[in-house]
Amino acid sequence: MLKVRIIPTLLWKNFGLVKGIGFDSWRRVGPVLPAIKVYNSRDVDELIFADITASQQGNAPDFDLVSDFSEECAVPLTVGGGITSLDHIASLLNAGADKIAINTAAYANPKLIEAATGHFGAQCVVGSIDVRKLDGGRYSCFSHSATVDTGRESVEWARELADRGVGEILLTSIDRDGTMLGYDVDIIERVARAVDIPVIASGGAGNYQHMIDAVLKAGASAVAAASMFHFTEQTPAGAKSAMQAAGIPVRRNFVSNIH
Repeated sequence: MLKVRIIPTLLWKNFGLVKGIGFDSWRRVGPVLPAIKVYNSRDVDELIFADITASQQGNAPDFDLVSDFSEECAVPLTVGGGITSLDHIASLLNAGADKIAINTAAYANPKLIEAATGHFGAQCVVGSIDVRKLDGGRYSCFSHSATVDTGRESVEWARELADRGVGEILLTSIDRDGTMLGYDVDIIERVARAVDIPVIASGGAGNYQHMIDAVLKAGASAVAAASMFHFTEQTPAGAKSAMQAAGIPVRRNFVSNIH
């Protein structure tokens, strides 16, 4: 097993960080830069920064904002929100992003994925999938920050994104988002079995055991969390210690003694 990554998620809305439940991100968390500086010292492997209103409002990514944040970020930074073209991707990478996450634009223009991976390399393109469980147990993919049902079945879409070249998949459960009741291990397992690229579990983490279950029971290669780190005393370093105790290989950084 490859070393499992711990990835805090930062959701940006208009002027600051937010978090809510089920993609209803109403609760203000605070400014971004202090959060990044804290995570720099807390044994995280990567950060995900997502502008959750850009696609809904038809806005391009804020390249200056990403540049400001990336200057303070000491770990790999994945940026998502409003990306619709190769020019957007190039500008984000030039602004300091290490990876970009594409969600909404991929449904309207799947060839953008192939063009992006062909031009910039699979290692910096993340296929972002937001899923909701419908009646009958079917998982459907949603776009525009979980407001539009695309009609695409999640496992099939994950396979298509993998076939088109993405380096990994960020899989978020809309139903579990912000609940801290645990990841949806069922859909994580289905997607992880269907593709041969890393799957990042997202949506629902509330404690270290949830992260362990996402890896050992469902096959996730990385775990992302927001509310768990924003609103509890649990830390990325603590998560790594718990995972290591469960036999899961993790990366230990020089600040691993900070809890």
